[in-house]
Amino acid sequence: MRKNKSTIVLFLALCLSSCSKMIQIPDPASSITITKVFDTDATASSAMAGVYTQLINGTYGIANSNYATNVFSDGLTTILAGLSADELQTTTANNALFQLSANNLTAKLADQSYIPTLWASAYSIGIYGANAVLEGIAASTSPDLTDSTRRQLTGEAKCIRAFCHFYLTNFYGDIPLVLTTDFNKTANLARAKQVDVYAQIIKDLKDAQAALPDNYISVGGRVRPNKWAATALLARVYLYTGDYSDASAQAGSVIDHVDLYHLEPDLNNVFLTTSSEAIWQLQQNTSIPNLGNATPEGSFWLPNPLHTGRPPIASLTSQLLNAFEPGDRRRTNWIDSTDYMADPGIPAATYYFPYKYKTGTYNYSVGGAASEYYMVLRLAELYLIRAEAAANGGPGGANAAIADLNSLRHRAGLNSLPANLSASDLTTAIAKEWQTEFFCEWGHRWFNLKRTRQTSAVFSSIAVKQPWKGDYQLLYPLPTQEILNDHYLTQNTGY
Repeated sequence: MRKNKSTIVLFLALCLSSCSKMIQIPDPASSITITKVFDTDATASSAMAGVYTQLINGTYGIANSNYATNVFSDGLTTILAGLSADELQTTTANNALFQLSANNLTAKLADQSYIPTLWASAYSIGIYGANAVLEGIAASTSPDLTDSTRRQLTGEAKCIRAFCHFYLTNFYGDIPLVLTTDFNKTANLARAKQVDVYAQIIKDLKDAQAALPDNYISVGGRVRPNKWAATALLARVYLYTGDYSDASAQAGSVIDHVDLYHLEPDLNNVFLTTSSEAIWQLQQNTSIPNLGNATPEGSFWLPNPLHTGRPPIASLTSQLLNAFEPGDRRRTNWIDSTDYMADPGIPAATYYFPYKYKTGTYNYSVGGAASEYYMVLRLAELYLIRAEAAANGGPGGANAAIADLNSLRHRAGLNSLPANLSASDLTTAIAKEWQTEFFCEWGHRWFNLKRTRQTSAVFSSIAVKQPWKGDYQLLYPLPTQEILNDHYLTQNTGY
């Protein structure tokens, strides 16, 4: 989180040079000023596009092939949260990852894992990049930076800042609320209460709603947030804060926008670049060696060869596999397995892995056209948000909740839920649909278990998580180096 004030120039230069083909501009000069970056619509838009590129590709260069662990937003959230929940189990001897899946973390073990990268990348790439764009636009007096582009990029940047703060507060609880690139103001920030973090997230998302257009402006697909992306994220935040009326209203406004969004009937089409379920996706750089046209998660999860190759560092748990009802197409379309027996360090066994993305190391092409982008927000979540809101006193009540759940169940090839479900059975059904629809996606399972206070009930039957160390394990420890750098930071209780 510590960045020298002058770093903004280098950061924006990196954004310009790393942006994808969404906008074509000349290469930046070796020395570039903030004023120059935000001098025209093209250069300012390219700086924003570069932030998206770094969110999925990172700033680590092409030599690092472990892409899904580089940035919180390129797969790391899915991996760490899946281990903390009941979705993933380690397949390696990495003690830090094993203790993460056992919910037996210490600050020292966390420092030896990918958890510091989670913190650092959210602040140094997403939040810093968003703030740099906001400040650059505000400072620019160039007549060639039009009002429409100013509004567009301001909305996008506020959406990104809200998005990053959301993940940080759900992993760490109270966090520094960073709204500037000014080193003098960020070097020694204390932690803001989570309620205040959520208040700022809501403000940013409302501002983004007002600034962003209904449609998509990028030629490459749904790879830059529009009004409905901000709305979808706002619906989630309202759900997390217990504002069920607003959660339902925001979710419904996206669902009702049928000219842009509908559930894909074929589950294998959900994560494609052409998906009508996609609300916001991140576009990978297809020229990176060892990744090519695969998404970072596709590259990470899929063995090579697909059904006999070495499994990734984590595989799906029996708890997840047993959660699917017979005939659930999500089980047959979104999960696959490898029978691996070539490494004496890994027991010969069948290992199950997420198969939502179909392009990976076994079939990628450097420079090839991408058939999949990395899904950030998709329509199915809005059905679950509205269903959960209705079940908790929101508009429509139980009947509306069951109807929304059935929309996803029918797509998965399952029968309708009974119309006379009890309140407790409806709550169970909602949790089940969250689990089976959004497994290994952006930490949904981990966050949902925590916010609904179901971790104790779910984890009590999982041997690896016994004995339970304490509910303090529901938050990650802050990286030790961050506390040493900022004497106003305090460690989470229990660590």
